[in-house]
Amino acid sequence: MISVRNLTKRYVNKAAVDNISFDVEDGDIVGLLGPNGAGKTTTMRILTCFMPATEGTATVAGHDVFNDSLSVRQKTGYLPENVPLYLDMRVKEYLYFRARLKKIPRRDRKQKMGECLELCGITDVQNQIIGTLSKGYKQRVGLADALIHDPEILILDEPTIGLDPNQIRQIRKVIKDLGKKHTILLSTHILPEVEMVCNKVIIINKGKIVAMDTPANLMNQLKSVRNVVLEVKGDGKKIEESLSRVEGISSVVWREKGEVNEFIVEAVEGKDLREDIFKCIVKDNYILREMKRKAITLEEIFHQITTTETEEIQKNA
Repeated sequence: MISVRNLTKRYVNKAAVDNISFDVEDGDIVGLLGPNGAGKTTTMRILTCFMPATEGTATVAGHDVFNDSLSVRQKTGYLPENVPLYLDMRVKEYLYFRARLKKIPRRDRKQKMGECLELCGITDVQNQIIGTLSKGYKQRVGLADALIHDPEILILDEPTIGLDPNQIRQIRKVIKDLGKKHTILLSTHILPEVEMVCNKVIIINKGKIVAMDTPANLMNQLKSVRNVVLEVKGDGKKIEESLSRVEGISSVVWREKGEVNEFIVEAVEGKDLREDIFKCIVKDNYILREMKRKAITLEEIFHQITTTETEEIQKNA
């Protein structure tokens, strides 16, 4: 549905987007992650025909974003980070106006409006003037606008920005439901959102793609070490010394919690030492209260990848 090849956008001597390539398949919900200034919004603006690229090619729903921009806009629903709305119009009037602009047949407009109002949870404010709404409700009106013409592809730039926790949960559910019949590319800084909603992640840093895979595969690729968390009852110092002698353990961090001690045990790459750790604890007659593998989070992946990439860029500068 979306195909990007060697896309570049330069401003004077700076590349906001630097020779990136990726694909978004039909039915995918893809999360575009990156720190501020990474190039996420620039990429989305190019794909939605709001600005031209300096080099490269991009197609959306089979249409070239440079040569066939009207067709791209017809197939795409775009929610920018700062939603441009007519603040003096009522919600219902605004959506009807947008439905006319998007050439939805007169007979279908009210039905489409009703569906979008309900889906985005703004039925109860449909008669209010947009300027009187909270930022969260304005964001929902923008999402309803992006959906009104039932596009094949949704491109959402920070769709949950400004929403409270309950609203974020609702919008997450909306996005997951929309993914059943739409292809979605979204950017966000809320990393749990990507884990819960997206089936593919693209991490971009300083204009370059530094990782691209499913959240699960990214986690597996970056598990260079296996951390195990233990709760053990006994003499913490002696337990720490015993664990340190287990072959394959690279470090042991001891946190005292009264008579129960917590240990974070780090194994060398490729080692699963849970059985060896268990035998060590039992052999020395300590009481093992809990043992679990510490799961790596998408936040840790994001930090590790972008930090490593930045260090490499500085090293080569």
